[in-house]
Amino acid sequence: MMKACAAIFLSLWAVTSSAGVLQSTAGPIQVTKMIDGLDTPWAVGILPNGDFVVTERDGELLYVKGGIARPISGVPKVAALGQGGLLDVTIARDFSRTREIFLTFARPQRSKAGTALAIARLSENGDHLTGVQVIFEALPGGSRGNHFGSRVVEALDGTLFVTVGDHGNKPAVQSKSNHLGTLVRINRDGTVPVDNPYVGNAGVRPEIWSYGHRNPQGAHIDQEGRLWVSEHGAKGGDEINLIRPGANYGWPVISYGTFYSGEKIGEGTSKPGMEQPAHYWDPSIAPSGLMVYSGELWPQWNGNLFVGSLKFGYIARISGAPLQEVEQIKGPATERVRDIVEAPDGSIWFISVGNGAVYRMTPSP
Repeated sequence: MMKACAAIFLSLWAVTSSAGVLQSTAGPIQVTKMIDGLDTPWAVGILPNGDFVVTERDGELLYVKGGIARPISGVPKVAALGQGGLLDVTIARDFSRTREIFLTFARPQRSKAGTALAIARLSENGDHLTGVQVIFEALPGGSRGNHFGSRVVEALDGTLFVTVGDHGNKPAVQSKSNHLGTLVRINRDGTVPVDNPYVGNAGVRPEIWSYGHRNPQGAHIDQEGRLWVSEHGAKGGDEINLIRPGANYGWPVISYGTFYSGEKIGEGTSKPGMEQPAHYWDPSIAPSGLMVYSGELWPQWNGNLFVGSLKFGYIARISGAPLQEVEQIKGPATERVRDIVEAPDGSIWFISVGNGAVYRMTPSP
């Protein structure tokens, strides 16, 4: 973990530098290292002025300006165990006015931990959070320290979607009486939107938007307002899903993978009333961050999906109807890609857990 001390300001480890050129069907891509020396980075959020924030899973939130990082105080207490800790960060669309950001994290729950969402305001100098409020907490939590999700995305109408993993509790996922293996939708103040699909249904958590998910670690709203999610399967069966309200995505009843033991999962690959993935991988690539590109710097990629692979160390470009993986963007910088986002200027940023670094991609001159 990066320590909150004067050494951070003196080390200058975060100075930007060229990380080489990656080849792609759209031509050479210049890769610039924006910061390194990170300890298990999970997510990056780019601010309107070009500065950015990065989460580290052990609970550190960093503000990066001019190539130098410093810790941000006031972060909620996290349960840093297993796959849990401080996870996603998303910058509110109205940040220039409100200074608000959204954080997901594993929140301690006695002997367990559950996926939670907090909203907070970032100070003008970027060194602390104020007004921190936890506006959602998945119940029940889990004691195994795995499958938290967890991404937060802001819909075009201002509501928030949060992905929640199954915490390894497979039997609970097909029950809508809990939040495990769901996508939830809430208002920015934590209340439940009246048009959520299960509002008013007895015994159902009203925050649920869709269910039957295993461990969704990537999510993005496209230009048409549609929600896309990438999620981990077991041995094979990683998926990209186009989310519909009230839909059941099948876990653990249907899957294109098997358990790690080789044992069959559930009832096969399909069942009436359960959604088919828009795309799946077999073998698994361990997909994490997902982004739908605007086409700003690479017009030929407009509307394409980009997904990071933790297992094979590349960025998958997904396109077509039906969706297919049409390209792998790969090089030394793409070691275990955890997050991938588009900056306001159209550049593509990604996190490499393997390198402990954040990179920026632009067309090579």
